[in-house]
Amino acid sequence: MRAFAELYARLDATTSSNAKLAAMSDYFRTAPPEDAAWAAYFLAGGKPRQLVPTRLLRQYVMTAAGITEWLYEECYQAVGDMAETLSLLLPEPGQADDAGLAQWVEERLLPLRGLPPEQVLERLAALFERLDAHGRFVCAKLMTGSMRVGVSKLLLTRALATVAGIEAGHMAQRLIGYTDIGARPAAQAYLDLLAPVSFDAGARADGQPYPFFLAHPLAAPLERLPSMLGPTSSWLVEWKWDGIRAQVVRRAAQTWVWSRGEELVSERFPELLRLGGLLPDGTVLDGEIVVWREGRVQPFAQLQRRLGRKNVGARLLADAPVVLLAYDVLELEGVDLRSQPQAARRAALERLADQVAGRERAGHEHGARGNDGDSASTPSSSLILSPLLHGDDWAALEAQRAKSRALGVEGMMLKAASAAYGVGRTRETGIWWKWKIDPYSIDAVLIYAQRGHGRRASLYTDYTFAVWDGPPGAADRQLVPFAKAYSGLSDEEIRAVDAIVRKTTIEKFGPVRSVAPTQVFELGFEGIARSARHKSGVAVRFPRMLRWRQDKGVADADTLQTLAELLPS
Repeated sequence: MRAFAELYARLDATTSSNAKLAAMSDYFRTAPPEDAAWAAYFLAGGKPRQLVPTRLLRQYVMTAAGITEWLYEECYQAVGDMAETLSLLLPEPGQADDAGLAQWVEERLLPLRGLPPEQVLERLAALFERLDAHGRFVCAKLMTGSMRVGVSKLLLTRALATVAGIEAGHMAQRLIGYTDIGARPAAQAYLDLLAPVSFDAGARADGQPYPFFLAHPLAAPLERLPSMLGPTSSWLVEWKWDGIRAQVVRRAAQTWVWSRGEELVSERFPELLRLGGLLPDGTVLDGEIVVWREGRVQPFAQLQRRLGRKNVGARLLADAPVVLLAYDVLELEGVDLRSQPQAARRAALERLADQVAGRERAGHEHGARGNDGDSASTPSSSLILSPLLHGDDWAALEAQRAKSRALGVEGMMLKAASAAYGVGRTRETGIWWKWKIDPYSIDAVLIYAQRGHGRRASLYTDYTFAVWDGPPGAADRQLVPFAKAYSGLSDEEIRAVDAIVRKTTIEKFGPVRSVAPTQVFELGFEGIARSARHKSGVAVRFPRMLRWRQDKGVADADTLQTLAELLPS
């Protein structure tokens, strides 16, 4: 545990990618495989479920430090992080031991889950006695399931590839699924990550997907696009769908559905499992999972009803049927197609879609005779090709892009016709651009504030915003909260807002301050939907602050009616 805590401290102490890369490489070169397996799991974003309830950790810290609850709360609010508060308040440790990370996790931490509270408190005292401040901090993070390290998956991939002496692309593929909720890191799994690449490393017989190829944001003005991108004929242009990016894998007569977050979501989408049965063995499709009804994509809010449910009832299946809007084929009949040009892969995808459509029609005809009920219930649109868009020049495509919102899409995807399918957000094999439309925006009033975390723990950085429930001049109109946001301001602006929050506080509710409504901000968000759970009647996706409207008075902020007008028809 000591070595991993030291690694965490090195990573946390720098913002340099090279320094982080060096720290991880040093650790993985010397760590025992069983410890390195868990370290790679945590650094890649893996999290065991919460092992110790937060209330028990609070109770333990107050007892061990001999402080009252109000003093603990003041300390926590000043620090902004429970693990750091714990590491600062606990008494000096006793004799540390040399147990490794794997032993700590498997023999000391995982067994805590589900124990009676009195046993948990007793064990906590023995565990923290063996750790220094860094170790206590990391241990508390692991217990609460809140382990976050300032390391990207790409940087970890590079570090492991360096240690293994293989290409980063091969390592990225091996890491797919490594942090799946059903996975348990082990020494052999880690050694498999570092194994030499065999000549047939691209061929797979299991449900492993490929690393996703990601697009770069395109923010250039229209007049620059011809010189920057060349003619439109060099690009495959599609809509940017508002769904869940996924790969459907068909191998060994089985089907797997993986989200871009490397989560196995097969059970949530039985329609796509049926689709897998229509694909030839050795096929991997890349596309977007969307709710499709009445011949078009439905708002993302409809898809959210399907998320987080392993068992989807017949009513929900009927109300929110999903399809795969496919835009790439990465493997076909066991052959890895990723090195082929985008245009060639698209042609292969179109031929495959024709084959699937023929099999679906045959299945429906067979089911109509009453011989196969399952075939009869198979949706005829389980696989839909993401349509290609055409324009003689970039101005013609821009005119189509302007209609994105009416179609329920986020803009366009531009894919170089000559591009291979890369790994992550790389440019070496070609490029994809996401040409998004401007976000929805609304002018809203700051009404609540809460302190941030980490380096912003002493500043009020997390805000709640409201709009008016009536038009200007209406009698007794009130502000109604509708969104929370914490990103979009510069450090200088955050410090200025923090000072205003402190000066205009009306009430305190634990960590939250109610402030006098004096400040207006322009909020941007990607989507909006009706919601009975929110007082405003709407829910917005990915809200953030676009700018501080110091030029605008509170009375000029927008209204619930303005929000309602943004709702899809």
